[in-house]
Amino acid sequence: MRFYDCATAPSPRRVRIFIAEKEITIPVEEVDLASRQQHNDSFIKVNPHRTVPVLELDDGSVLTSTQGIWHYLEYCYPSKPLMGRNAAERGRVIDLEWRVEQEGFMAVGESFRNKSKAFKRHAFTGGQEYGQIPELIERGKLRTGHFFSWLDQLLGDRKFLAGDFFSIADITALVTIDFARWIKCEIPDDHTALKNWYAEVSRRPSSCV
Repeated sequence: MRFYDCATAPSPRRVRIFIAEKEITIPVEEVDLASRQQHNDSFIKVNPHRTVPVLELDDGSVLTSTQGIWHYLEYCYPSKPLMGRNAAERGRVIDLEWRVEQEGFMAVGESFRNKSKAFKRHAFTGGQEYGQIPELIERGKLRTGHFFSWLDQLLGDRKFLAGDFFSIADITALVTIDFARWIKCEIPDDHTALKNWYAEVSRRPSSCV
């Protein structure tokens, strides 16, 4: 296998954390998004969608989404489950992760990609050009604030988002909170449960990859 990564980007970081939690080693090829390496012909042959992360399998086929890579690696390396230990947990984890991605990760991305000058003609990832919409900058920040409040209420006295075990829902939430700093959004001081959870998961070795 080969993992196509970008050390500065939040999406592939979600896969890096997953790989680190699984304690597996996969050769890495860095794709420099800042210099637009994703648009080079050599990378387009790997992933015509021009995005990372990408996992190239032993047979040469590729997986080009975080979720696809997670599911594949979870199946191949089941000894430390990150997507639930039984059917009920798996359903809960997938449901939570989807909610975190849609209401948190995508909200931050909406604000960031519509503000950054680097994405003036690329408000969405990929090869097509889409112009920025300035009004979405503040809407994304507002959505991020609502997301923080929802997470704080969800956590309560839970150790992790899905209960007593670390999962992909925690991975996406952690990366989203760090990503939110790019749009100058921080966890409010009165969100105690969220602050405690964030401090705990940030101490995991995998969070530093």
